[in-house]
Amino acid sequence: MAITRRAFMKGGAMAVVGTSAIPSFLTRTVLAQATTAQAQGKKLVVIFQRGAADGLNIVVPHRESAYYQMRPTIAIQQNQVIDLDGFFGVHPAMQPLKPLWDQRHLAIVHACGSPDPTRSHFDAQDYMESGTPGVKATNDGWLNRALQSEDAMHAGRKYSAFRAVALGTQVPRTLEGKIPAVAINNVRDFSVGGQNPAAAPIAASFQTMYADSVNAVLHGTGTETFEAVKMLQATDPAKYTPAPGANYPNGPFGNSLRQVAQLLKANLGVEAAFTDIGGWDTHQNQGNATGQLANRLKDFSEGIAAFWTDMGDQANDIVLVTMSEFGRTVHQNGTGGTDHGHANVMFVVGGDVQGGRVYGRWPGMRQDQLYEGRDLAITTDFRQVLGEAAYKTVGARNLDLVFPGADLKSNRFLNILKA
Repeated sequence: MAITRRAFMKGGAMAVVGTSAIPSFLTRTVLAQATTAQAQGKKLVVIFQRGAADGLNIVVPHRESAYYQMRPTIAIQQNQVIDLDGFFGVHPAMQPLKPLWDQRHLAIVHACGSPDPTRSHFDAQDYMESGTPGVKATNDGWLNRALQSEDAMHAGRKYSAFRAVALGTQVPRTLEGKIPAVAINNVRDFSVGGQNPAAAPIAASFQTMYADSVNAVLHGTGTETFEAVKMLQATDPAKYTPAPGANYPNGPFGNSLRQVAQLLKANLGVEAAFTDIGGWDTHQNQGNATGQLANRLKDFSEGIAAFWTDMGDQANDIVLVTMSEFGRTVHQNGTGGTDHGHANVMFVVGGDVQGGRVYGRWPGMRQDQLYEGRDLAITTDFRQVLGEAAYKTVGARNLDLVFPGADLKSNRFLNILKA
């Protein structure tokens, strides 16, 4: 049976896309090679909302009169907003996250984003994932560099092949770099080889393919990949059942978060995990309390809430951060939507989160307060939020390495997370 290589290198990282079957010899004994997540036992989960989410209709400044003046048909009415603190409230589709707010496990950072003025999805996403706004030459991602910073503090420490993992068909820009990262499109693709007589030749071909490699770099990466496959299969992924009450929404995002929870709970040594959710580019027919954006927010909120429930007690060791490349225009456009903007909103969820609070300075929405006369102004650089998360979870102490040029200092953190 022919086997084709299903792994590729990009920026030094490795993606495992999956094979049709994995042999029965891949047993749980390989878990002895895995470590629990290092750096204080914390794990960092990053979610990218691709397409530029409308932060103003997600976390609504419902006491800001200009908000209603500038959005006559798409604004979320005050009697529909889920109030948070008397000034801000969340979109009604985000009800699943309200308990996390009430329990102070959810914090919000508003008027947050990248200082780079680009309105290009491609460039803005690249700048946020590289962590170097305005610099196209950066060849690795901020989260990979955060793990590099951790390495510098713990020379000689052995890490799991699943230390950095992404759900998807390739390693995202965020995780590209010197630290090996694994991308998995679907955990369930790795079926139990013992149930398939063809498994043995598949296994032999798969191992030999890498063992015979003459390229030292590819050989090393291939070996790590095969070990990762063995470790993953040993957890019997097809039989995973979420915790009671963890009701993931149907669709790619819910499935991705379900698999992130599965990998974290399998004790594979995951420290950093990444996934994304698209569909936020609402130029037309955005809707208000119902409609296009509401449907996307329902999926988003239900997925995060289910993930939190699924993790159970382990949720206390997790920090989850959400981000989007830029916000939307303050004024709605002529087609009932919004165009590419500037400042946005970020969510931080976790056991160490000092939640129940909206962080950041509110810049106001009067015409004279807007960025370039059209957008919410940025008062918090997104790297402040990510830098604190990296510092207090994976132990990234060298912030100049993680975010070069940002001049981040730990004594200037927003203190969203407990020390």
